[in-house]
Amino acid sequence: MTKPVFRFAPSPNGRLHLGHAYSALLNADFAGRFGGRFLLRIEDIDITRCRPDFEAAIHEDLAWLGLQWEIPVRRQSEHFADYRAAFLKLKGRGVVYPCFCTRRDIVQAVARREQESGRDWPRDPDGAPLYPGTCREVPAAEAERRIAAGEPQAWRLDSAAAQKLRPGPHAFRRFDRDGREETVAADPWRWGDAVIVRKEIPSSYHLSVVVDDALQGVTHVVRGQDLEAATDLHVLLQALLDLPTPLYHHHGLVLDPTGDKLAKSRQSPALSELRADGVTPQAIRRRLGF
Repeated sequence: MTKPVFRFAPSPNGRLHLGHAYSALLNADFAGRFGGRFLLRIEDIDITRCRPDFEAAIHEDLAWLGLQWEIPVRRQSEHFADYRAAFLKLKGRGVVYPCFCTRRDIVQAVARREQESGRDWPRDPDGAPLYPGTCREVPAAEAERRIAAGEPQAWRLDSAAAQKLRPGPHAFRRFDRDGREETVAADPWRWGDAVIVRKEIPSSYHLSVVVDDALQGVTHVVRGQDLEAATDLHVLLQALLDLPTPLYHHHGLVLDPTGDKLAKSRQSPALSELRADGVTPQAIRRRLGF
């Protein structure tokens, strides 16, 4: 029987904090409990924000916590060809289109529609306005001309075309800490025409994560509740790309004293700062319930 495969996949765009520690420890705990493998993956497709010193710090922090992982470690920045191949497969199936809109273009288009209708424009699960479809009907010849002229473009999922190709219903299997499973319905259409390839990066989180999980044979995805809604979109991409759907567990988030989730952008205390203050790995493990 194939061993279960778990992965912890941080981005080296800042220092790890207690929330990252919890997710890493939980993945390792599941792997040990289920007799599985534990992988570390460096999600560094955003080459403008990711830094080698942050990547080195990830290894240092995880080793300090007492974690061990398989070598070699997959670094996304070394595998853009894999994401390109997946994108071309989606393109060949007619479920993506180029989008030349800027953020400002989208904000203005949504504002016009709200003013015309007198109603709020629908939002995606992250609270961002759904893309209004401005570029969906751009003729292919015009799009090719604009691309050839060097105009920056993202590539969006054509949700209507995707729904025709893979109408669903879509679902995934969720598991708890005792290994019990249940089926959860997925609604990828609430993401609208999501960006699959970004303008400045030849991939996106959504595309690269489903490709990586498949190529690495990941069977169990353990990540925070803040990514649970994204699973709906990932399930659809897996169906469109003929990839397996792992089992999922979305754990609760470690919160700060104000009730907000820990985040690099909020300057939440880093593990390295706690270590410098004399906090031990054992104390971290106890604090997080391990």
